[in-house]
Amino acid sequence: MNFFERQRRVRRLSVRLVLLFVLAVVGIVAVVNVAVVLAFNAAAGRPQDLLGLVAVVTVGTVAVIGLAALVRTVALRGGGGKVARELGGVAVPADTTDPELRRLRNVVEEMALASGVPVPEIYVLPDETAINAFAAGWTPSDAAVAVTQGTLRRLNRDELQGVIAHEFSHVVNGDMRLNIRLMGLLFGILFLAVIGRGLLRAGVLGGGRDRSGGGGGGGANPLPLIGLAMVAAGYVGVVAGRLIQASVSRQREYLADAAAVQYTRQTRGIAGALKKIGGLTGGSTLKAPKRDEVGHMLFGDATGRASWFATHPPLADRIKALDPSFDPAELRQLARRWSSSPPAGRQEDVALGLAPRPAAEAAGATADAAGATPAKGHRVPVAPAEVLGRVAAPTGTAYRHAAAILDRIPPDLRARARDREAVVPLLLGLLLGADPSVRSRQHAGLADRHGRDLADAALREANAQAGLHPLLRLPLAELSFPALRDRSGTELEALLAAVFTLIRADAAIDVSEYCLSRLLLDELQESLHPRSRWRTDRRRLTDARSATAALLATLAQVGHGGRTAAEPAFRAGVAILRPGAELPYAPPGNGVLALETAWPVLDELRPEDKARLVAATVAVISHDGTMTVPEIELLRTICGLLHCPLPPLAGFDLG
Repeated sequence: MNFFERQRRVRRLSVRLVLLFVLAVVGIVAVVNVAVVLAFNAAAGRPQDLLGLVAVVTVGTVAVIGLAALVRTVALRGGGGKVARELGGVAVPADTTDPELRRLRNVVEEMALASGVPVPEIYVLPDETAINAFAAGWTPSDAAVAVTQGTLRRLNRDELQGVIAHEFSHVVNGDMRLNIRLMGLLFGILFLAVIGRGLLRAGVLGGGRDRSGGGGGGGANPLPLIGLAMVAAGYVGVVAGRLIQASVSRQREYLADAAAVQYTRQTRGIAGALKKIGGLTGGSTLKAPKRDEVGHMLFGDATGRASWFATHPPLADRIKALDPSFDPAELRQLARRWSSSPPAGRQEDVALGLAPRPAAEAAGATADAAGATPAKGHRVPVAPAEVLGRVAAPTGTAYRHAAAILDRIPPDLRARARDREAVVPLLLGLLLGADPSVRSRQHAGLADRHGRDLADAALREANAQAGLHPLLRLPLAELSFPALRDRSGTELEALLAAVFTLIRADAAIDVSEYCLSRLLLDELQESLHPRSRWRTDRRRLTDARSATAALLATLAQVGHGGRTAAEPAFRAGVAILRPGAELPYAPPGNGVLALETAWPVLDELRPEDKARLVAATVAVISHDGTMTVPEIELLRTICGLLHCPLPPLAGFDLG
């Protein structure tokens, strides 16, 4: 199942989630109506306007559920970090010297670069001694990855990589958005139980009978009965919610386990982590009060109870899917061995040769293993079908090369990318044009609109990055995201305005520089204002004729020079995108800025249509059957704008 097929599956799951939610609401409304009518019968006899009462109760119940779900969903607009903090998560500092935290940061950063997405926020749940983890957020741009203290303490580096790779599968394949929506809906259908308990207490405290006048006998106080009914309806919601979680979650865990093997190219990591969950006393059980609310997004079952309501497949089944030779009796043997001497992850790293060596030696060894950085003019054969298979599917080679890419970024640039004060000038410097005249106009625009100090700092950064290889520019931007998220919303809005200034400063901006600027702009906007709409992928290719034609014509024009070479490249893309169609080759007069109105349209294409657009883009850029390093990085940037993350250059086994 490739990325685009997985996207279609997520879309089907979203539809199923809505249907299950509607059915749950219908069931809850029915229970509340029956209970309220019975309560009124017991308190004051049969109500005169039964239909009116049912209508009021129905509208009120639906309104309460809907409003509670909406409020919870809005509260989660803070992104994945919000979820992590609610569970007691503590952010991992970028400059941490703690060996376990440093190892975690390295693994997450390498996995993010290998996946072609921004580095997420990283959290640890310090009070949780069991082994568990989760990824949360609306998009990769506002994602967070959190692990428990037990995960850090008990897992070796291979196992930690397997767990993080599992979570990144949820990040890049759109599962996170579904998970966070499910949190909002579940809160809505469980909220009635909270109201019911309040009414029950109010009714009991107010007395069992309604007192009127001088103590004459009125009807029985219906509040306790209504409260009891609401509690019962709330627990109907609990059952429905657990069933919905199980329905949505179980099969995805098998897919994410398989993706972890694909990412790391070995099964021992993810399988070893699952075996430790099965063999250690705490397993994957969490103590946090909100564990049930997030159960469907965790690496392991948070309750430790196997039932119809379990959000995860049986542990032994997950391990056997990865390792067919696995015998469940092995878990009992491990439990006996570890009962007196539980495993220590970092000690295992030393024993297995996974512990980090001195920095210079490790960096050199990684670079040697990955091969020399390819020259800018180096060409490699690339086929559209190959690219489609690589989208959101980093291989073990891509993961190793991501570590090498991280090592090749100069240490001072890495440090500034992780520093909240230095990151803004660094990014603006990364986006300044290479052409002196373009850079001069961009600098003037920054100085005019955002101050001379910021413009000069960005220019100094651009000069410091003068020798930076094209292969390292996008990874450097992705590495900077945790530091950016640490800045206030006002500061990020100012950065958005500055990036927009650079894009608009000169129509002669290079297409690669433009696309990187636009990608950063989009990711910042998504981080600040997550898109929580249910469906953003309904548009068909027939509804995006002008946008697709503008993209293909612009790429053909800037990549192949004159019309003689550019038009055949454009035709090659059209042949894949719309076979048999005749689209005129009409490159826009304002160059890459013509794409400003195209991106929102293209990003709303259906998954199957995005797949064809990516293939057509490859056909245009590589009309001669090959690509240079800058061309592949341009392709990766365009795929990022379409939310189809493409692994780095190493994913094509270059070097």
